Amino acid sequence: MKQVVLKHALTARPCAHDFAVVEMDPPVCPEGGVLGRVVHLSLDPYVGSRLRGKHMGEPAPRPGIDPIPGAAVCQVVESKAAGIKAGDWVHAMEVGWREMADLGPGSFRLLNSKAAPLAAHAGVLGMPGLTAWAGMTQLAKVGPGDVVLVDAAAGPVGGTVGQIARIKGAKRVVGIAGGAEKCALVTETYGFDACIDYKSDGWEQALTEALPEAPTVYFENVSTDMASKALMRLALYGRMVLCGLVDQYHADQPPPGLNAGLIVGKRAQVMGLVVYDFYPLWDAFVKEASAWIQAGSLIYHEDRVTGLDQAPALFERLMQGQNIGKAVVGVAPE
Repeated sequence: MKQVVLKHALTARPCAHDFAVVEMDPPVCPEGGVLGRVVHLSLDPYVGSRLRGKHMGEPAPRPGIDPIPGAAVCQVVESKAAGIKAGDWVHAMEVGWREMADLGPGSFRLLNSKAAPLAAHAGVLGMPGLTAWAGMTQLAKVGPGDVVLVDAAAGPVGGTVGQIARIKGAKRVVGIAGGAEKCALVTETYGFDACIDYKSDGWEQALTEALPEAPTVYFENVSTDMASKALMRLALYGRMVLCGLVDQYHADQPPPGLNAGLIVGKRAQVMGLVVYDFYPLWDAFVKEASAWIQAGSLIYHEDRVTGLDQAPALFERLMQGQNIGKAVVGVAPE
């Protein structure tokens, strides 16, 4: 089988030339687990820091040996797990950039292939969607009357955050994204009330004008600098969900700290979000979100390539913030 590995240990933001596609012996079905063919492979920003051994204490993959980490939707070709047979579909977080995966007991979830498109489990029903759902429903507890501000709004997490906020009754949802194309996706596809292009001149004034009422909820995906700008606009007793700081994933030193005085002055609740804590609720999330997809109230957009050998180039685009929508590799046809 094909597998993608690192050519060498990384010391900077990964680029396509840092990876190699190699031939490996396929794995065997583990006891109590399944052997699956990888179909929809998810590429996610946190993997960039994980490749340097800087994510949640997880070790970097060994160059030339270990597959690049990645979640995926797989079809079972052999099963030694009770209640699962060949032909069933599963989702697992630790699949890797490879064509076949050995998934041990407890490391995968059985999917209902009729509830939603299978590819959705690589994005809006996968970890990005779970992250958005947890932030909105379990932490911020968004409801009627809320005004929600989201940065990285064109991404698979941010775009889903805004849609869930609207589904839960928020009266206004405003996004921040980089570039006209991304802002168009946020408003025209995801249905936000407004999206501010932070790459344009005068964007901070435009953001103020887009928020005639102060936001009661802010979902942070990017940086402490952006969080500070949002906190200045936050309503008293507002809630901030601190999810990701993508600008720090590849920095050797953290940037200057968040202005803690703003948190005190706003009496803000700042909630750190680690999606791992919500894995036990994954099935409940998928049940709720699948109904939204079927009803047309939750929409997702993919930045898709076909073939495992195309994964490094797509990942480089993701690392540069050039992807439009959820980065997914179609490793094999359904």
